Amino acid sequence: MMTAIEIGNKLRDLRGKTPAIEVAEAIGISRSALANYECGIRIPRDEIKEVIARYYGMTVGALFFNE
Repeated sequence: MMTAIEIGNKLRDLRGKTPAIEVAEAIGISRSALANYECGIRIPRDEIKEVIARYYGMTVGALFFNE
Protein backbone atom coordinates (compact mmCIF):
# COMPACT_ATOMS: atom_id res chain seq x y z
CA MET A 1 0.00 0.00 0.00
CA MET A 2 1.12 3.52 -0.71
CA THR A 3 1.74 5.95 2.14
CA ALA A 4 -0.67 8.78 2.90
CA ILE A 5 1.87 11.26 1.48
CA GLU A 6 2.24 9.29 -1.76
CA ILE A 7 -1.54 9.09 -2.13
CA GLY A 8 -1.85 12.81 -1.46
CA ASN A 9 0.75 13.65 -4.08
CA LYS A 10 -1.00 11.45 -6.62
CA LEU A 11 -4.40 13.02 -5.88
CA ARG A 12 -2.96 16.54 -6.21
CA ASP A 13 -1.31 15.62 -9.50
CA LEU A 14 -4.54 14.14 -10.85
CA ARG A 15 -6.56 17.20 -9.84
CA GLY A 16 -4.13 19.50 -11.63
CA LYS A 17 -5.61 22.96 -12.09
CA THR A 18 -9.18 21.89 -11.40
CA PRO A 19 -10.43 23.80 -8.35
CA ALA A 20 -10.47 21.62 -5.25
CA ILE A 21 -14.05 22.62 -4.43
CA GLU A 22 -15.16 21.38 -7.86
CA VAL A 23 -13.57 17.96 -7.29
CA ALA A 24 -14.86 17.73 -3.71
CA GLU A 25 -18.43 18.51 -4.79
CA ALA A 26 -18.24 16.05 -7.70
CA ILE A 27 -17.22 13.20 -5.40
CA GLY A 28 -19.50 14.21 -2.54
CA ILE A 29 -17.01 15.17 0.15
CA SER A 30 -16.08 18.42 1.85
CA ARG A 31 -13.27 20.63 0.59
CA SER A 32 -11.47 20.08 3.91
CA ALA A 33 -11.68 16.29 3.55
CA LEU A 34 -10.13 16.53 0.08
CA ALA A 35 -7.41 18.80 1.47
CA ASN A 36 -6.66 16.25 4.19
CA TYR A 37 -6.31 13.51 1.58
CA GLU A 38 -4.15 15.64 -0.72
CA CYS A 39 -1.87 16.73 2.14
CA GLY A 40 -1.39 13.17 3.36
CA ILE A 41 -3.08 13.82 6.69
CA ARG A 42 -5.78 11.19 6.12
CA ILE A 43 -6.40 8.27 3.79
CA PRO A 44 -9.95 7.99 2.43
CA ARG A 45 -12.28 5.24 3.62
CA ASP A 46 -12.80 2.41 1.14
CA GLU A 47 -16.15 3.78 -0.05
CA ILE A 48 -14.58 7.16 -0.80
CA LYS A 49 -11.61 5.51 -2.52
CA GLU A 50 -14.07 3.93 -4.96
CA VAL A 51 -15.75 7.26 -5.72
CA ILE A 52 -12.42 9.07 -6.19
CA ALA A 53 -11.09 6.34 -8.47
CA ARG A 54 -14.26 6.42 -10.57
CA TYR A 55 -14.06 10.23 -10.82
CA TYR A 56 -10.54 9.99 -12.23
CA GLY A 57 -11.37 6.99 -14.44
CA MET A 58 -9.04 4.66 -12.58
CA THR A 59 -9.30 1.51 -10.51
CA VAL A 60 -8.88 1.65 -6.75
CA GLY A 61 -5.85 -0.60 -7.12
CA ALA A 62 -4.16 1.69 -9.63
CA LEU A 63 -4.89 4.84 -7.67
CA PHE A 64 -4.22 3.73 -4.11
CA PHE A 65 -2.03 0.63 -4.40
CA ASN A 66 0.08 1.22 -7.56
CA GLU A 67 -1.27 -1.98 -9.14
